Order: sequence, then C-alpha cells, then structure tokens
Amino acid sequence: MRSRSGPLALVGAAVLWGTAGTVGTLATAGSVSLAAARLVLGGTLLGVLALVTQRRARRTGRGSVPVAGAATRWPLAPAVVAVAGYQLCYFAAVGRTGVAIGTVVAMGSGPVFTGFLSWVIGRERPSGRWALATAAAVAGCAVLVTDGSGGADGADAAGIALALLAGLMYAFYAVVAARAIGGGMESGIVMGVLFGGAAVLMLPVLALTGPAWLAHPGGLLTALYLGCATTGLAYLLYGRGLRTTPVATAATLTLAEPAVAALLGVVALHEHLSPVSWAGLVLLALGLVVVALPRRVAHTGRHRIRDTAGAGRRHMASASSAP
Repeated sequence: MRSRSGPLALVGAAVLWGTAGTVGTLATAGSVSLAAARLVLGGTLLGVLALVTQRRARRTGRGSVPVAGAATRWPLAPAVVAVAGYQLCYFAAVGRTGVAIGTVVAMGSGPVFTGFLSWVIGRERPSGRWALATAAAVAGCAVLVTDGSGGADGADAAGIALALLAGLMYAFYAVVAARAIGGGMESGIVMGVLFGGAAVLMLPVLALTGPAWLAHPGGLLTALYLGCATTGLAYLLYGRGLRTTPVATAATLTLAEPAVAALLGVVALHEHLSPVSWAGLVLLALGLVVVALPRRVAHTGRHRIRDTAGAGRRHMASASSAP
C-alpha cells in the first residue's frame, strides 16, 4: 500500500504546483520577484521543518537524522545551486522565447534528463513503458501549452538553451534528492537542505526585484500561499513520493502540473481551450496514468513478469492485459 502512495504524493505535489499560475495572477509583482518570494518563503519553511525534525530525533533518543551521508554529501551543494538556478534560467528563457515554448522545453526536457541522469548516475535504466508514456505525456503537454498561443514566433536559440538548462537543473536536483533519500536520509531533511539553501541564494534576487508588493495584504497572502502550499507542502509530498517511486517516473508524473493549470484557467479565469488543447490534455492524462500504474505479474504458462512496483505483491492477469 505504501508503494502505491508514492505516485499519489507526486501527483498531489503537481496539483499544488499547478495552482501557482492562477494564484499568482492575484499579485501585482513581476514574475521573477514572485518566484523569488515563493522560493524564499517556501525554502525557509522547509529548512525550519528540517531543523525541527533533526532536534526531535535527538530528543527522542533515535539518534541524529543524517543531513548528508558520505555517499550523498558532495552533490548537495551543487543541487542547492540547481534549485535556485532552475528558477532564474526558467524565467530568463520565458523572457526570451515566450511562456509557451519556454514552459514546454523546460518541463518536457526535465523527465528526459531525469531518466538519463538516473541511468548514468544511479544505474536505473528506465523501462520501455516509461519511455512511451513519457513521450505521450510530453507531446500532450506541448500541444496543451502551445496550441493557439503563437509562441513559436518568439523562440530563439538562447531562450531554448536556457529552457534546456532549466530542465537539466531540475533533473539534477531531483536525482540528487532521490539518491539521498534512497541512501537513508529523511525526505523532509533532504528538501529542507536543498530549498533552505536555495532560499538564502534567492534573497538577493528578491531584494533586487523589489519586494514592496509584499507590504500589501493581497500580495502577502499570495506569497504565503505560493511559499507554504506550492513550495513547502508540495516538496514535502514530492520527497515522500521519492521514497518509493523511481525518480524518472516521478519526473513524468509531475507533468500533471500544466494539466491542472489549464483546467484552473478554464474554471477560475474563464479561459478557453480549443479541441486540440483538449486532445493534448487527454494525451497527457493517458501518459500519466500509464506511467503511474504498477507492473503486474502475468502468467502465460511460460512467462512471468516481475512486479517491481508492488513491493512484494503479485497479481494474476493474462499476458495480453499486462502493461
């Protein structure tokens, strides 16, 4: 049952991330300042929770919860930089190439880079089913975000490169977090180290982009929601999901974010989705469902497929119905 909760936690994180765009429209801040405030507040919250977890473990006699084991110490500092760098590269890419293409390239390349890095660093070779489902999800995301946007006219090489760099940075800190959690570190502490450190790095960005909008009640409430819910709570769920879900699968599941954002745009902002966009939404959903489903054991008299996601459970099915 615990292994099945991993994908649910990851989708829950993606749902929270998907609300950020709609809620962000309530603030008068610029996009970079808003992202900086979100990371500073959320990272501070995660850092404080990590310290509380550490001290509670010491008081209860369970020993010290390791902040960085020997096998994972060295990548944590670069991963902190990657968390902050992702925000800066993403918004720089959007500024050069437009929201649609910048989002598709950054989010679409993230799962691909994650699968590659998890293979190279962790020797976790992604399955063929993951590759097909991820391709479908990325294609659906591309159709959903770019249809009717006219974003292709704003694309340029530098913008695409920055978006790809953002996707690579996301993949790097996701793989580092997954390896740290797999090595025995508490997931909340891993997220606290990464995002608490990134919050410190983003403080100058917030100061330079003008934090005066935080003095207004609407701006402050928006920033608190973005920091506490879409960063703090979302990354606690993300870390929990990484405990039992391969990081390549996790990266694909988080593509639910643009689907949630699109649906909220229709419901809350009265935006319109074309039939092509709805088709992209369906394709994206199908890809997520396929990658989230656990592998089942199938008996055909000669063949048995090992269930790698069922944590020891085996289900009987016909060979034709096995994923």
